[in-house]
Amino acid sequence: MENAALESPLYNWHINAGAKMADFGGWQMPIEYGNEIGAISAGGVIAEHTAVRTSVGIFEVSHLGKIEVKGQAALLFLNKIITNDLNKIGHGNAQYNLLCDQTGGVIDDLIVYRYSDDHFFLIPNAANCASVYDVLVAANDLGLEITNAHKDYGVLAVQGPNSAQYLANLGIEVDLDYMAFTEITIPGKEHLGKVVICRTGYTGEFGYELLPAWGSAQELWEYMFAALGKFDGRVCGLGSRDTLRTEMGYPLHGHELSLEITPLQASAGWAVALGKDDFHGKGALVGEKEKGVSRILRGLLSQDRGIPRAGMNVLDSNDQVVGTVTSGTFSPTLKAGIGLALIKPDIAVGAALKIDVRGRTSDVLVTKPPFVPSHVR
Repeated sequence: MENAALESPLYNWHINAGAKMADFGGWQMPIEYGNEIGAISAGGVIAEHTAVRTSVGIFEVSHLGKIEVKGQAALLFLNKIITNDLNKIGHGNAQYNLLCDQTGGVIDDLIVYRYSDDHFFLIPNAANCASVYDVLVAANDLGLEITNAHKDYGVLAVQGPNSAQYLANLGIEVDLDYMAFTEITIPGKEHLGKVVICRTGYTGEFGYELLPAWGSAQELWEYMFAALGKFDGRVCGLGSRDTLRTEMGYPLHGHELSLEITPLQASAGWAVALGKDDFHGKGALVGEKEKGVSRILRGLLSQDRGIPRAGMNVLDSNDQVVGTVTSGTFSPTLKAGIGLALIKPDIAVGAALKIDVRGRTSDVLVTKPPFVPSHVR
């Protein structure tokens, strides 16, 4: 018997709002809101995407994992496992990281929040939370307290150029640098307790992610939802989250990162501190860097009406296969097809290639993401 799909704390809210739902890492989550929600006209993926690029959008992403690591030497412990160097960030800051196996394949990419040397909070992807937790527990030879807190916290994202003004309208005023976090009490909502707020996101826009207690997530969400109309904001599903992240060239595990795709191949070498004494997969990644990668992640910008899709072959001028599309979509911002692809490393940015669209070819230009400017800072 198959396991039943997991439900977020806002599952019933999404259903009542008429959201189109789908499975994400074993969780039933909203793809888009195609009908009117109260006074807010949702309008589907393109409208939701545009709201984030031009004003503000809110997402529920509580399906993301949460793992807490506490105890003496927690910093040393984690730094011997994950790829990036946690010594580069201070208390109250977060860092993008990867967890690799010993072959250099990526078990997951995740954000690590550093409260102190002895307290860290990890946010892995939904489908990989248990795998990340298992790796940490198996490596725990220091008596650390490692907790799978997947259902302890909700995650509500606020993304877009008007995010700060929108939160200020709710009484939430914080002065945070990008990738910094703090704990707040929301005026008028003190009974919700402490809420973690971090200047992070997955859209390329200025934004925040709020982590209330799981049981408080719906009340906070409804409070946030009520203020959207003042900013022409929208409730957004994971469909627009995907088009937004693809425009930025952000990787999605299972597409641009996997046990078969290393960080160096995925152009994520900036998050790999090869100078550290050791971490999981270091030997394999050092060897790969010395030898040179066999493929590299690049952007593809359509030159006609074709739209790249995951799994499509990338062809050179002689119709020889030189790579594979890992993600692709129609860009609502550029009004063109865009994609990410693993291609031969000797193919230069600016090169003209083709993709195989069900037996016919479509012209694409090799680019270096992002496809649109980043405004995260």
